[in-house]
Amino acid sequence: MKTTRTITLALAASLLLTAGCAEDEADGPSTPEAPKTAGDHGLSKVLFLGDSVAAGQAKPLAAALKASGVGFRSEAADGGGNVVGPFADKGWKTLPDRIASAKPSVVVYQLTTYDWGSAKEQQAGYRRLVTTATATGAKVLFVTMPPIRPDDFYRPHMAELDRAPAAARAVAADSWGKADVLDAAAVWGSTYRQTRDGKADRSADGIHTCPQGAARFTGWLLDELAKQYRGFAPASGEDWANTGWSADKRFKGC
Repeated sequence: MKTTRTITLALAASLLLTAGCAEDEADGPSTPEAPKTAGDHGLSKVLFLGDSVAAGQAKPLAAALKASGVGFRSEAADGGGNVVGPFADKGWKTLPDRIASAKPSVVVYQLTTYDWGSAKEQQAGYRRLVTTATATGAKVLFVTMPPIRPDDFYRPHMAELDRAPAAARAVAADSWGKADVLDAAAVWGSTYRQTRDGKADRSADGIHTCPQGAARFTGWLLDELAKQYRGFAPASGEDWANTGWSADKRFKGC
């Protein structure tokens, strides 16, 4: 028998089928404060970091957390959002202030397609993120990125991207409970897969996600947050799946 949660996510997927004609949402770094209180479960606000892949996933996540009574802010950005790699030096000039101003209870960092570098460099970047976030009282949850179909730009860096999760796990293991790693393979599998159940799940560009995939990721992450924060009750799919985000211009190649 399917669990209630599985049925809810199936409903969310069906609602997405009618969301394509919804009005575009305005792009922005944050959403209004949730209309209901977060209670005493400790999850008051989520700060989401990552690159353009995460920026697309932030759309349903914002709607779902708002419906769940949790504040949300996305700092995911095109070509960046990363704490290690070619754009990290520029990002670190402002990232500590951005984390502090968000006042999150948890920083969710989806490993990015630009987390290039040696294992030592990756660990240094991830450790710096944990130190910076915990100084503001926030825990860090590293989330593995969706597998990609590399083009000529990414192909030379695949070995670096493949070892990034291990670097994050090494940092989390040495963090005294201040960080953890969530393996999103439960959502995406181990290889890039464009369609699922006959619908576009990932963009044809081989990198980004489509509304269906972003919704599945959101449902999974809500469940993972509920495991981390006992007493947090995620909103059901019908409360956030058909709220207009699926028509956002970020979803291309779907």
